[in-house]
Amino acid sequence: MPSSADPSHPAGPVSGPSAHSPWHAVEHTENFPVGSWLVPARLRGAVVAVYHFARHADDLADEGDAPVVAREAALLALDAAVQQASRGTPSGIAVVDGLMAPAARHGLDWQCFRDLIDAFRQDLRVTRYARADDVQDYCRRSADPVGRLMLQLYGADTPDNRGQADAICSALQRINFLQDIGIDAGKDRVYLPEETLAAAGSSAAQLLAEARAGRLGAASRLAVQREWQRAQAQLQSGVGLTARLPWRLAAELRFIIAGGQRILDRIAGAGYDAVAHRPALGWRDAPALLGLALRPRRR
Repeated sequence: MPSSADPSHPAGPVSGPSAHSPWHAVEHTENFPVGSWLVPARLRGAVVAVYHFARHADDLADEGDAPVVAREAALLALDAAVQQASRGTPSGIAVVDGLMAPAARHGLDWQCFRDLIDAFRQDLRVTRYARADDVQDYCRRSADPVGRLMLQLYGADTPDNRGQADAICSALQRINFLQDIGIDAGKDRVYLPEETLAAAGSSAAQLLAEARAGRLGAASRLAVQREWQRAQAQLQSGVGLTARLPWRLAAELRFIIAGGQRILDRIAGAGYDAVAHRPALGWRDAPALLGLALRPRRR
């Protein structure tokens, strides 16, 4: 699955960790500040436990060559283990039981972990999305739980903060979709809404064919541009959250937002063809990322 939220491929769009690689030693799951010195020592164990769980669940859904029925069974077993651990009884699955102490200490919402599993299960059976609202519902479960868990760990889980964190995480997931059109095409997955594609004069079938050929046509690029605008607006709508968070989490989030913005800039600079020119971030992007972190764009 793409990044919950990896503008570097996170993490996703930011996931191989492109968008945050200058600061993160993370592979594979969106928006986790596991390798950052900004995470206070008292929270590092909890952050790592959350990351290991999400990575394990993601691997069950996407890695290896197991058939879909086996992946589904494994994810259902993981969900049952989460429910058992949430009742205070160890499940025998290390990545789940490792969450019990952090959950008790920090009041983590076990539903967030179940939502992640549900999104990973959805990837096994859903490969097309009719409407933008359908994509957003997927983001709500695949990306937003990560931000909510981080707020809970830092004692900053208020309704206002949660809403803006959701906006940022959903935007990062959408950026990942745009960044990874070619990669997802290899899995027969299209995350651009069919209504957006149709309005631009394209279709899921056309997008897949062009992605497999290595270049998007004009209509598909127009659809990407429209989804780019949606992701840009959503990302910018959450920027104000950094002013209300503890300084370490705020600094971490500024760099994560900067990574997402930088990927968006790269996509626009490539004429909205992220297949022919897949954006990825590296050390040369550090000055631009620092600038965006210090002065994030706002609507």
